[in-house]
Amino acid sequence: MDASTLHKTAADSAEELPGALLEHPFGPDWEVFKVRGKVFMLLTEVPGRPVVILKADPGEAHALREQYSQITPGYHMNKKHWITLESGEGVDKELVTELVTDSYLLVVAHPPKAEQPVDPHTYGTGTRAAG
Repeated sequence: MDASTLHKTAADSAEELPGALLEHPFGPDWEVFKVRGKVFMLLTEVPGRPVVILKADPGEAHALREQYSQITPGYHMNKKHWITLESGEGVDKELVTELVTDSYLLVVAHPPKAEQPVDPHTYGTGTRAAG
């Protein structure tokens, strides 16, 4: 995936998630996606390079950094719980969508269950929780 499509792919993926909202609390150079008032994705440029900053499980984040040179610790974020994704070889639409969805699910898993827009354990799996 090239740099010009990275932000569009990430933003398109985020906009499909229930309850996701785009804000610009840090000015026009930062697109911040939130769910239930909590950040799950940031889009910006780091010296001219588009980057996507996402929440990640610490173990998964470590494995992703080992596997992809385009994934580094979170820019201006907690390095253990956030990753930064750049465009490049091996970064495709499926990976971006998966990382955006995983970040979203980590964030929606924390509010009280009654306030969750989706069940983080079943969203996207084609199954429904008994209710």
